[in-house]
Amino acid sequence: MIQISPKAKKVSFVLSDVKAQRVFLVGDFNNWDKTEHPMKKTKNNWKAEIKIPSGEYKFKYWADGNWMNDPSAHKYVPNVYGGEDSVVVMPGIAKSTREGK
Repeated sequence: MIQISPKAKKVSFVLSDVKAQRVFLVGDFNNWDKTEHPMKKTKNNWKAEIKIPSGEYKFKYWADGNWMNDPSAHKYVPNVYGGEDSVVVMPGIAKSTREGK
């Protein structure tokens, strides 16, 4: 689940029902760094909140060494690896998406 707060320029990412030891939020907003945004474990979910400017951002979750898309992403786009990346859209002036993972 993705919750956007356009006024605060914050996005909350919630990944549900994933059995993993560690999950990270990875995408254009952090240059696909697999360690910059660790998600916090709750009872049944993994959560992360980040502040980003207006635009479209490709992203995925890195869960125990495996890439995962967000089932509630705003859209999906093909990536250079033959798969798809999730996309989150922060309202306002759009910035172009870059090549993803």
